[in-house]
Amino acid sequence: MWAARAAWLLVAVLGGQAIGGALEERTRPVQLVGTVGAWIGWALGAGALAVTGLVPLTLVRTVVPASLVIAGAAVLFGAEPGQTVSLVVPALIATAFVGSAELGRVYIQSSAYGDERRFGLRPPIGYLAAAAASWLATAVAVVVAPLAWAANAWIVAAATSAVAIAGLVVLPVRWHQLSRRWLVLVPAGVVVHDPVVLNDTLMLPAGTVASVTLGRPVFGPDSAADLTGPTPGVAIEIALTGPTTAVLAATPRNPTGTAIHLSALMVSPTRPGAVIAAARERHLT
Repeated sequence: MWAARAAWLLVAVLGGQAIGGALEERTRPVQLVGTVGAWIGWALGAGALAVTGLVPLTLVRTVVPASLVIAGAAVLFGAEPGQTVSLVVPALIATAFVGSAELGRVYIQSSAYGDERRFGLRPPIGYLAAAAASWLATAVAVVVAPLAWAANAWIVAAATSAVAIAGLVVLPVRWHQLSRRWLVLVPAGVVVHDPVVLNDTLMLPAGTVASVTLGRPVFGPDSAADLTGPTPGVAIEIALTGPTTAVLAATPRNPTGTAIHLSALMVSPTRPGAVIAAARERHLT
């Protein structure tokens, strides 16, 4: 957390040179809009880094990487290479920290209730790709639209404003789903809370959990149900003492979700080893 905060502070202290250089020869309205917009964006990131929680996690992971879009705009507007580096380097470091599993765990755990341990789940590749592409389009539009209005570039301003407004109205809810995906260990057992993959939270009482082990998805008639998304990497297999029912997320073809019966399941925590250690502490096999 403190490393991310320090890197974000450097974005303002050092990166301001790149923004100043890019706006130096622009008209006064463009300079004013660019400077105010940059400070607003930095303040949003600072606020999200100051307070933990699920909404701040989504905010910090959408705002901080936008500093790289600002760096790209600074290059296009004529910032010197040295100035650009002074923005890109701390922005890359801050982005790496806010995207880390460790920082995500702090935000996720801060919203936990009572004696529960929450572990974030790795995002499904398809969902992550769509979220990243939509975020990039929205971030570019949010940066370009105010500058285009200030520069009297009406066509560009109107087009990018439409994209920015549509993106900010529709997409944050979808991005926030990635912050709400957890494997939870509670005194009563194990909970899989994953609104991307599941239609309903899957609750597994401790008495029904036969084992919690490291593994990878294996496909076949006797394999565990793959609830990873799918996503690559080491997964956790939870074997049960008997069959249970899970309801997969709704689709246009199945708006109420699809019920499946399973006796074992696979999920992909961002830190599977930490899950195994915590399961052992709670006397799960």
